Amino acid sequence: MRGIFITLEGADGCGKTTQAGPLADALAAGGREVVRLREPGGTPISEKVRALLLDPANAAMAAECELMLYEASRAQLVREVIEPALARGAAVLCDRFYDSTYAYQAGGRGLPDELVRRANALGSCGLAPDRTLVLDLDPELAYARATAGGADRMEAEGLAFQRRVRDAYLRLAAEEPDRVRVIDASGERDEVTARLLAAVADLGTA
Repeated sequence: MRGIFITLEGADGCGKTTQAGPLADALAAGGREVVRLREPGGTPISEKVRALLLDPANAAMAAECELMLYEASRAQLVREVIEPALARGAAVLCDRFYDSTYAYQAGGRGLPDELVRRANALGSCGLAPDRTLVLDLDPELAYARATAGGADRMEAEGLAFQRRVRDAYLRLAAEEPDRVRVIDASGERDEVTARLLAAVADLGTA
C-alpha cells in the first residue's frame, strides 16, 4: 500500500519546525513508519545545495539561479528518499516542498507564476503531496521570531518580502482547497498540533 505524503508550509517563523516533531510523533503512534524531512536538504547532495541557498554571503544570487537550485535539491530528495519511502508504505512528513518555491520565488521574488509552476513540475518529478498544511501567523510576529537569532539569506529579505510570501500561500489554499489547508498557528503548541492532526485525519494517518 502506498504511503502518505504530508508537507508543512508557511512563512519563516510560523512554527513549522516546532510542529514537525509532535506531528511526526502522532503519526508514528498509529504504528506507521514516519520519514521526517526538510527542504532544501534531506540527502547529502541536497544539503550541499541548502548551504549555498541560505548562505548570506551569496546575496548576489539571481532569482532564476535560486529557483533552479531549489528544484535540483528537490529532485534528488524525491528520487533518493521520498519515492522509496512512499513505495514501502511510510508516512513522509516534509518541512517545505514545492509550495514554498511558489510562495517564495513567485510570490516573494516576483518570478512569473507559470515559470515557477513548470519548474516545480520538473523538480518534484511529478510528485504532489497528499495534504499540505500551511501554518499561518501574523507576518510581523512570524518575522520577529524568525530573525531573533540572526537571519539567513532568505530571512534577510525583510518583512515586506515575508508578507508577499504569506499572500502567495493564501492564494494556493484558495486554488487547491482539497490539498492545501490553512492552519491557525497562534496559541499554545499543543493547540496548533491538534489543528494539524484534525486536518490530516481523513488521510488514514492512524
